[in-house]
This record gives sequence, structure tokens and C-alpha cells, in this order.
Amino acid sequence: MAVPLLDLRAQFDAIRDEVIPSLLAVVERQQFIMGDEVGRLEQAVAALCHARHGIACASGTDALWLSLKVLDLRPGDEVVTSPFTFFATAGAIWNAGGTPVFVDIDPATFNLDPEPVEAALTSRTRAIVPVHLYGQMAPMDRLLALAEGHGLAVIEDAAQAIGARRRVGGAWRMAGELGTTGAFSFFPSKNLGAWGDGGMIVTQDAARAERLRKLRTHGGAKQYHHEEVGTNSRLDTLQAAVLLAKLPHLAAWSEGRRRRAARYDEALAGVDGVRAPMVDPENEPIYHQYTVRAQRRDALKAHLAKLGIGCAVYYPTPLHLQPCFHDLGYRQGQFPQAECAAREVLSLPVYPELSDPLQDQVVDAVRSFYA
Repeated sequence: MAVPLLDLRAQFDAIRDEVIPSLLAVVERQQFIMGDEVGRLEQAVAALCHARHGIACASGTDALWLSLKVLDLRPGDEVVTSPFTFFATAGAIWNAGGTPVFVDIDPATFNLDPEPVEAALTSRTRAIVPVHLYGQMAPMDRLLALAEGHGLAVIEDAAQAIGARRRVGGAWRMAGELGTTGAFSFFPSKNLGAWGDGGMIVTQDAARAERLRKLRTHGGAKQYHHEEVGTNSRLDTLQAAVLLAKLPHLAAWSEGRRRRAARYDEALAGVDGVRAPMVDPENEPIYHQYTVRAQRRDALKAHLAKLGIGCAVYYPTPLHLQPCFHDLGYRQGQFPQAECAAREVLSLPVYPELSDPLQDQVVDAVRSFYA
């Protein structure tokens, strides 16, 4: 029996009676742009993240770009981030007018390593963008200390990490809570996914939130009055309705993913050739992906595909080696940990609806490859 990497149909079947009436309510009102559901979602996500303000927007990419846009970056301003992440992280820096400065990752967690971050800071650095990759928070305590010491903004790329948390100073702090802003994605495959694109910014800063709301509607708070040049980045009311119906299930879905991950950890522990993902003991991840390191990764991926088992490589080419960033001057071998991860990582099915028998198929297939 085939095992998909993600089964959104199974999720829909479980919540059909909640989400369809929510959509019909919007259709009956015909209030498709900035309807009441958008504001309610902003409040709910902000509360989840222990943030004072939520600003919905059209995508996770826009959430990052708008967060960087309010920094008023000038030519030559630098923003430090990871080379091992989805392209939008660095693309948003570039499109906001900054220069991406890449540093290597922690090989255990795949997140930013604070030591090379500190070494990369210059008089031109304006911000740090840590990525909470695969649903596990970056070491925000150490990164925030660096940022505070140098007067820098911290933009949390939490696109894969809604609901993740980390112990900081002995207290649990949520993804998006601690940074200057936190940026989330509601792409359909995310743990909290819309039925199309969508994003959210959270912040503790009221003035920053007000400006972000203006920027997402062409730079003005009042129709036809524009204080600056913004863009059109509104979250559709229909998408907000879908997300509001899903949000009450998020904690249980995250716990389901953690159970699946624990089961993989145990089942794959004795398999020579595969290393389970490492969880920082200060973190409680949400396992947007369950990503192993695998010897002969590409051959394993082909083996699983032949057996009808979904898997994926996130991400095969580090950002410093992407052709569009050639002029930044990076070279092969400059970030060995990121490059090694790109050669070895493979993500296995970890969605909460995954049954024990289907997960056993995945484990058996991995074992058979390395037997």
C-alpha cells in the first residue's frame, strides 16, 4: 500500500464538518477581503505565540519580506542567515534591499550556529534571520544576546514552526515570541495549512504592527491615502476561515507528529546508515518534517519511491550555491555543514494521521535498503 509523504485528504475528512460551514458563512456574507475572520485569526495566532499583535498577509514569503521591509534597509546593509533553508528566507532579504550573509549551521539541529553568526557580524549588519528549520527552534537565547549586544533586529523565520517552543531563562517561549517579528507560513503542507497561500507576522511592538498593517495594503491605513509605497498582501477571508477551523486541532496534530517521530526514533535506532534527527533538550519541536541523515541518500530515496513511499529532500542545494547569488562570492566548501546536510537529509512521512501499519511500511523499507 502506498504511503504518501503527507495526506491532506485524511486531515480534511476529519474536519470536514467544521471547515465547510466556516467557508459557507463567508460565501453567504460575500465579504471576501479583510472579513471578520481575518482579525479573529490575527488575535488567535498572536495569543498562541504569546505576542501582542498579529498581522495576516498573503504568504509566508511576504511575512518575511514585510518584516524586513520595515527595517528600511539601504544598499550594503547585511542580514545574517542560514544557507540551509527554503529560498524565501534569502530571497526576502534581497527583495527588501539587503545583502544576505550566510553562515554555517549546527550539524545536529540544522539551525544557525551562533559562533559563526558572531564572527560574521560587521558594522553593516542590520539583522539576523534564524530559521526554525523542520519545526525546531533555533537557539534564540544566544542569538538574541548577540543581537542585543550589536543593536540588531531578529526576524524569526518560523514558517515551519507554528506552536514550537523553547526553554529560555527557565520559561517556555514560543516560536515568534522573542524576535523583533516572527514570520509564519500557512502554505497547505504546513502543520497549520490553508487551502492556498497565506502568512502571518507576529510582534510585541505596537508601532511596528501598525506600519506592517499599512504596508500590506499599499502603504496606507485609509483607502486611497498612502503614507508610503507598500504592496497588496492581504490574507483572503476564505483562507482565514479555513485556518480558524483548523487552529483548535493544531496542538493535537503537533502531539501526533511527536508520537510518530518517537516511534521512528525507536524503530530506526539500530539501523546502520541512518541517523534520526537530534532534538535540542531545550526544545519542544513540532516536526514539520522528520528528517534523517542517510548514507547513500539518493539511492535510498529511489528505493522508497519504487515501493510507493513518499519522501523528499529539503533542501538539495544550499542557498550560497544558488546561481542567483553567484555575485555574492560564495564558493563550494565554504559552509561544509550545510553542504553535508544537503547531501544527506531525507524527510519521511510524519503526519499525525499516519497509521502504525503505514509507518511500519516506511521503517521496513528503510531497514531493507540497509540490510
